[in-house]
Amino acid sequence: MRDAVVSPIRPTRLPDILAQAPHRLLFFAGACAVLTSMTWWTLQLASLRYGWVHWPQPPVPPAWGHALLAVYGMLPLFMFGFLLTVFPRWLDRPALGRARYVPVAGAVFGGYLLAHVGLLGSLALLRAGVLLIAMGYSIALFTLAQVLRASTTRQSHAWSCLAGVAMGWVGLAAGLAALFGAPPAAMTLAVQLGVFGFLLPVYFSVCHRMIPFFSGNVIAGYRMWRPRWSLPLAWTLLAAHVTLELAGANAWRWLADAPLALLFGAHALMWRPWQARRPGLLLALHLAFAWLPLAFALYAWQSAWLLASGRMALGLAPLHVLTIGYFGSMLVAMVTRVTQGHSGRALQMGTLPWVCFALLQGVVLLRVFAETRTDGYRWLVLAAAGWLIAFAPWVLRSAWIYLTPRADGKPG
Repeated sequence: MRDAVVSPIRPTRLPDILAQAPHRLLFFAGACAVLTSMTWWTLQLASLRYGWVHWPQPPVPPAWGHALLAVYGMLPLFMFGFLLTVFPRWLDRPALGRARYVPVAGAVFGGYLLAHVGLLGSLALLRAGVLLIAMGYSIALFTLAQVLRASTTRQSHAWSCLAGVAMGWVGLAAGLAALFGAPPAAMTLAVQLGVFGFLLPVYFSVCHRMIPFFSGNVIAGYRMWRPRWSLPLAWTLLAAHVTLELAGANAWRWLADAPLALLFGAHALMWRPWQARRPGLLLALHLAFAWLPLAFALYAWQSAWLLASGRMALGLAPLHVLTIGYFGSMLVAMVTRVTQGHSGRALQMGTLPWVCFALLQGVVLLRVFAETRTDGYRWLVLAAAGWLIAFAPWVLRSAWIYLTPRADGKPG
């Protein structure tokens, strides 16, 4: 089924259309952020590789800016859009009003854009932008906590997601402290908490709930496997990973990473991806999840090799298998699924999302390949540009959907 033809919309109506639902507004902001973050990073890498002396350099180490705003600005816009939409549904509560989610979008996205202006040479604007993002996190955390408190439904996925957002708030505070002069270890803490205490627990919690649910909806005789013990076990092992990393005990990090690879691998197998070849939206979710156990298998091998040889191997390859492979691919699959369903369209992957998804798999491989080359910056530029090429058509299509009414004429 093709997308329904929608009549042209007057520009004055666009703010009202965007604000009709949390996912619509925050997914639109996230779609813009997907290109903003990587456009700056591509140009920054190119300036370092090719000696662009007139390109404005950031007031902090470039890697700080890339990590902080990608981890706490780009991906969380989609996460907040999802959580502020589904929390009331998970917990049998009324949908949130605009006054509860519009300030989150305004603060996080506004701060994100301001911080990127700051990356062009203004530490004051960078600090102000991250402060504004932190305000948005505070509003989101308070709102989600209120929904959970008002519910009489016991919901482990909601608790896990809320804990992840709380860890994200702590990590963002550490990153902000680094921008105001705290020791560099504060930024290391921010990145570790952001990836392994915030993004990954929330991503896994959502997958734990939604992948078996979506599979059960379309696969005849499918038995959902959602063990209660896996969420607390994942949290425990991720806490061990972060603790060992921060303690400088990377040679022993395999003690956490190998069990994590087995845990995530068990879920990938027990969810039976070979039964999920149709529809494409479901297949994409399973394919995206497959990157997660692979990332931790690489982390475990890297740590064990360091223990055995005293040498570090693979560089940042495991991190980017996790961030580009799992986070990026799951972003395309899950956001496309939510966008199609909540815009009154058929639950189909469609050509442009598939092209984006397929190209993104190549970007993962290109980024891993960059770790093996002596001219690493050249390949980093190519990988970053590859992200932009992969996402641009998907972003344009998604933005058009968010800026137009539902295809079925329903509100939301």
